[in-house]
Amino acid sequence: MKVHFPVTSGALVARQAGVVRAVDGLNFTIRAGETLGLVGESGSGKSTTGRAIARLLEPTGGTVEFAGRDITHLSARAMRPLRRDIQMIFQDPYTSLNPRHTVGAIVSAPLKLAGNLSRGEVRNRVGDLLEMVGLSPEHLNRYPHEFSGGQRQRIGIARALATHPQLVIADEPVSALDVSVRAQVVNLLGDLQSTLGLTYLFIAHDLSVVRHISDRVAVMYLGTIVEMADRTGMYEHPLHPYTHALLSAVPVPDPAKQHRRERILLRGDPPTPLNPPRACRFHPRCWKAQDICRTEEPRLLEIQPGHQVACHFPEERELV
Repeated sequence: MKVHFPVTSGALVARQAGVVRAVDGLNFTIRAGETLGLVGESGSGKSTTGRAIARLLEPTGGTVEFAGRDITHLSARAMRPLRRDIQMIFQDPYTSLNPRHTVGAIVSAPLKLAGNLSRGEVRNRVGDLLEMVGLSPEHLNRYPHEFSGGQRQRIGIARALATHPQLVIADEPVSALDVSVRAQVVNLLGDLQSTLGLTYLFIAHDLSVVRHISDRVAVMYLGTIVEMADRTGMYEHPLHPYTHALLSAVPVPDPAKQHRRERILLRGDPPTPLNPPRACRFHPRCWKAQDICRTEEPRLLEIQPGHQVACHFPEERELV
């Protein structure tokens, strides 16, 4: 799948000056009932990937398939029935809720669009959803500004679950929350998955949170996936240099180990997706780069069972 954004210039006559390659060719499958964690630094294309899968953005190339059906270029009318099965939890609980609507109106909106429930059934369903996410049905007539950030995100989760979705795309759902609240929301998502049989695409840059909730993890860099593996393989046996660098930045809750641990500092800033490097996109910052990395793009290959990596020189590295 690819998602490119044209860049125009000119005050009177707009001309295309370039293309931002936000997502530039990635391929993965999310299995029913699992949580796939999608990680990477800011600007890697994680959120764009999630929005394209939910068809909030139109893919430039490739396909998006849901339950065996190609939904890449479906019209808004054709997508409407599928909106029940694919829902999204947004990053910022302060801007993703309409401040002029009550909690009841916000959570019931997907149910009213479905149009097959009476007013009483909608109200009962909204009350059940609020209880499910740890809020009280008495909050129906309150407005978003009367809640804390964690409570607002719970409202967003209730809205996403209103139509009994199969796939929930969680776009950094805890990054805007206080540290003390993050664990509560992550545990809530895990409990809901067990109860309702949900499938998650969990987008985040916090590797500790991803390790806690994910079954498999995909690492993105500059619009492409550089490594994908199950949770154990990714965190205990990483193979890509970029993954090594990310994991070396995760704090260890042991001062002695943290002091001995090697911190990998990458050179320079991430290149712009407007003009990404040729061949391997990580080679300008990679300490292992050789001539082949500058001339030939590595393919994402399975070099261990269930462990894929796009690198000419993959290796395990002891992180302590």
